[in-house]
Amino acid sequence: MNFNYPNGKRYLPREQNTENINNKKKKNGSYSNRGMTLEEDLNETNEYYRARKVAVIHKKPTPVQIVQVDYPNRSAAVIKEAYFKLASTTDYNGVYKGKYIDFEAKETQNPTSFPLKNFHQHQIQHMEEVLDQGGICFVILRFTRYEQVFLLEAKHLLTFWKRMNNGGRKSITKEEVEKQGHQIPLGFQPRIDYIKIIDKLHN
Repeated sequence: MNFNYPNGKRYLPREQNTENINNKKKKNGSYSNRGMTLEEDLNETNEYYRARKVAVIHKKPTPVQIVQVDYPNRSAAVIKEAYFKLASTTDYNGVYKGKYIDFEAKETQNPTSFPLKNFHQHQIQHMEEVLDQGGICFVILRFTRYEQVFLLEAKHLLTFWKRMNNGGRKSITKEEVEKQGHQIPLGFQPRIDYIKIIDKLHN
């Protein structure tokens, strides 16, 4: 099935992006054996939070408009083409201790830096708006080669984005992520306990 952005450009799922993350994961034994993507880990984590009344965080649904459907038989319909109705903002939002939480989740196979091309201008603008309203906004970044996950506050991402727009580098170095961000130790339940980092930053 083909998905297209509102401007008509074809959407490529994350597993088909230029970094070809899913194919390369197979080379990392511990990661491929676990078989979980960052999204799946976060969905499990958020369900853990919700079930224990810690926080209510959900992945945002993306509204689509179906434009082509095939009916191979009477009992089945196959969607062949669809468009995203609106440009997406960030991946997750919800509430924790009465505060609005909004964040994006990205992963890269690049061992030394995180490419800023993984973000879009409308996402950056959305993060700015959330911060202006006093919300808690951040990105969760995974370096898949090392199975390292970091929480980087949106204010730092905005600084790196501004640097790029001013002619600077088009990525965030891993050293910068380690310095400005907060590593989240991977656990079992929850898998990515980012709420502990939020507590440290906002208490």
